[in-house]
Amino acid sequence: MELKLYDTLTKDKRAFVPLDRNNVRMYVCGPTVYDFAHIGNARPVIVFDVLFRLLRHHYGADHVSYVRNITDVDDKINDRAARDFPGLPLNDAIRKVTEQTERQFHEDVDALGALRPTVEPRATEHILEMRAIIEKLIANGNAYVAQDHVLFAVATMPAYGQLARRSLDEMMAGARVDVASYKRDEMDFVLWKPAKPGEPSWPSPGGITVEGRPGWHIECSAMAWKHLGQQFDIHGGGIDLVFPHHENELAQSCCAFHEERMANVWMHNGFLQVEGEKMSKSLGNFVTIRELLADWPGEVLRLNMLKTHYRSPIDWTIKGLEESAKTLDDWYVAAGDAKGERVATGVLEALADDLNTPQMIAALHGLRSSAVAGDERARDEFAASLKLVGLLAETRAAWASRKQQDAGIDAAKVESLIADRASARARKDFKESDRIRDELVAMGVVLKDGKGADGKPVTTWEVAR
Repeated sequence: MELKLYDTLTKDKRAFVPLDRNNVRMYVCGPTVYDFAHIGNARPVIVFDVLFRLLRHHYGADHVSYVRNITDVDDKINDRAARDFPGLPLNDAIRKVTEQTERQFHEDVDALGALRPTVEPRATEHILEMRAIIEKLIANGNAYVAQDHVLFAVATMPAYGQLARRSLDEMMAGARVDVASYKRDEMDFVLWKPAKPGEPSWPSPGGITVEGRPGWHIECSAMAWKHLGQQFDIHGGGIDLVFPHHENELAQSCCAFHEERMANVWMHNGFLQVEGEKMSKSLGNFVTIRELLADWPGEVLRLNMLKTHYRSPIDWTIKGLEESAKTLDDWYVAAGDAKGERVATGVLEALADDLNTPQMIAALHGLRSSAVAGDERARDEFAASLKLVGLLAETRAAWASRKQQDAGIDAAKVESLIADRASARARKDFKESDRIRDELVAMGVVLKDGKGADGKPVTTWEVAR
């Protein structure tokens, strides 16, 4: 089955051909660890986790490398460390902040059903690689030293702007350009800068005698080079990173290694809004993954994210979460405890078409209908397909138990009442049957009457939402 992916650089969807099918390589920009991740941060985590799973399914788990970095040197981290641990030396405070926040991030994305990447490099562990790339850029004439800074000379790369598809004038108008007297050109960007007193610092490249720290963009170029090589297959991230971050990454890496491409495919997920508005603290709609997980299982958040194609904007709403929760309740019942050994062709075809998750969900609904009608092959494919994309991570009983606990419902009492109702219906005492049904409804239980594979009546139940 041919996998097709949309490339932001070329603006087309084409067949994915890895540089080495025995070593498929993907890099995705990860978190800056200074606070809880918000729901917008969850979108690339989920999107590229699905791609990671698909690549592993297609090429074999041992033949796919997924690198997602951790940025642990940043002004926001420094500010948080100084605020939260004023009595500690800044470097010690920074370590406390980054370790705590990285742990929180992992707990949250684990709850979303995301696999851990193959490698999760920290920026501060790759200073030598950053300095090596900067020295190459200086030697190649693509970077220069000025007032203890090293800057990338944008004018030395004629193709600069190819990813964003904007001219220098357009990029300058849309960017927060740091105007500095030591720059040769306004668009030149920092590769290395002198550290302020107390900040983390390292020996500087380019013959600079004072210690300094890297700029943001060089960090990802260095980590990608270290773990994936000068060229690799896929580079991913949010659409907000196209410019300047990914544009600058591409420029640095291509010029340092004399390559036309850094990644063969650039993939970007669309923006996320909350209830129709841009998420922001000033609007009061800023919501973290941790806050949502207090009210919803991680699988509900995951399915809700997958209902929208990854390149399209997504509107995150309570109504959408409620619908996703009901869908999962139904899917857990339909899948039962099937082993799930064969992924459905329709699901794979949808995912192979540039991760078309809405089409995938339509295919899943079709499998669900066949499964509840008694088609055991469809039930197995249904379960396998859900597991492929990180759903159906629990048993049916565990999922039901979680809901019962959340609702404060006595499962044993419910099962007893359902058995009494079945007996009443069998003896045609419909008045008693209706009374029991009303009692269950009052408890917050929804009954579903149907037939099993043997044609006999079967009643399942779920907690009303």
